[in-house]
Amino acid sequence: MRRALAILGAVLCLAAASDPAERLADPAQEARARALFREVRCLVCQNESIDDSQAELASDLRKLVRDEIATGKSDAEVRAYLVSRYGEFVLLKPAISWGNAALWGAPFAVVVLGGALLAVNLRRRRAADEPELSPEEAARLEALAAETSSDTSSAQG
Repeated sequence: MRRALAILGAVLCLAAASDPAERLADPAQEARARALFREVRCLVCQNESIDDSQAELASDLRKLVRDEIATGKSDAEVRAYLVSRYGEFVLLKPAISWGNAALWGAPFAVVVLGGALLAVNLRRRRAADEPELSPEEAARLEALAAETSSDTSSAQG
């Protein structure tokens, strides 16, 4: 039974492999294409590379990458072509740029700004909640404080 399952699994793996007719004749070019497949996002699955995806669009993108490599374009030129056609989202690891830094940093900046505004608001509320003493109340408070301190010193002596 185990042997039959192993054979079935091997047959399914072979069936899932890409069609040999799609592959490039030059093994070096095919290796470059396969490396690029792992860097390009499937626009349907969005969290898989076109190397892992079985979507039709991923198949079309694999063919497009192979065609570009077959025409003699470098890896950088193929990436640039894909970005110009589909946007930077097509790359699984987009380039570091000011736009991407702003995109990734904006949520953190909003949280920090919100925390700062909350702290300022709480300080203002505390200051507003403390009542101002009239001069009579301040004098009475000082008298009570003096009485308490004299009672404490006479009780200790």
